[in-house]
Amino acid sequence: MVEGLKDAWAMARLPDGRILVTEKAGQLRVIENNQLLPQPVANVPEVDKRGQGGLLDVELHPDYASNGWIYLAFSQKTEKGSNTNLIRARLKDNALVDLVTIFAPPMEDYTQGGNHYGCRIDFDQDNYLYFGIGDRGGKATPENLAQRLDHVAGKIHRIHDDGRIPVDNPFVKTEGARPSIWTYGNRNPQGLRFQPGTGLLWETEHGPRGGDELNLIKKGANYGWPIITYGINYSGTPITDITEKEGMEQPAINWTPSIAVSAIDFVTGDLFGKWKGNLLVSSLAHQKVIRVVIDGSHKVTHQEIILQGGGRIRDIHCWDGLIYVLYAEGKIIKLSPE
Repeated sequence: MVEGLKDAWAMARLPDGRILVTEKAGQLRVIENNQLLPQPVANVPEVDKRGQGGLLDVELHPDYASNGWIYLAFSQKTEKGSNTNLIRARLKDNALVDLVTIFAPPMEDYTQGGNHYGCRIDFDQDNYLYFGIGDRGGKATPENLAQRLDHVAGKIHRIHDDGRIPVDNPFVKTEGARPSIWTYGNRNPQGLRFQPGTGLLWETEHGPRGGDELNLIKKGANYGWPIITYGINYSGTPITDITEKEGMEQPAINWTPSIAVSAIDFVTGDLFGKWKGNLLVSSLAHQKVIRVVIDGSHKVTHQEIILQGGGRIRDIHCWDGLIYVLYAEGKIIKLSPE
């Protein structure tokens, strides 16, 4: 469908059919009539390009048609290091206007590492905004930031669409805790999507060497990293001798060896018939899309590879019943039924 992007990370489709695509180095690109426009969008915030940092997810407000808000996640650099920030802005004459920062961690939460920023964004039916930040690449010890409620790293967060903190977040009244936290113990969230018609939030996250996960995200829950994991250190040494512990959630799927899991989306519409409602899981290293069947009790009952090869897959969406796949190497393909 489109080629010529550079290190593409995420995409969102405007009501008029144009597609916005983030490039990790910091460019926001526009695709119109299957053509990549030559000029990037102006006024995009400067990003920290080190390691896995850069311009990350892009998402539209559910009421975009009436308010025009576009949300961007990116790695923000400061003198203390960098961390994941979120802004919202409007698009006018190929430039961002009305920029507002809606999430910036406390300065003490910025770290020097260049890994595990997350970050995917999604909205629930009440327009609350959810997003994930990775553990920032800390060592896999019990002191890892993912287990600390006084730090934003290794968490799924929940805020209002304008950045305010919801009063019913689970740790709002916990002394010292970051009030935006929704869940913790998440190593590096790479996919985040609400299941249509259910209100259920699903997340994919990178494990270390092994232990990539699909999780059902529950308010206030601890997903265990690095106390429990199905993975091992990249060196081959063990991280922990347990994969389960009371009070910590189990993944719906763990992929071992790792597939380098990435973005997810649910099949909507009737074009793909029996696939409607199934979850599509993309992967980077294994370069594939997996169709996942989830039953009424939230259990995974089937997995099937429906696409493989061609590059590292960074994002996936089902729009108007068709499946759009974004490759990090710079192309978008569109899948339709045979």
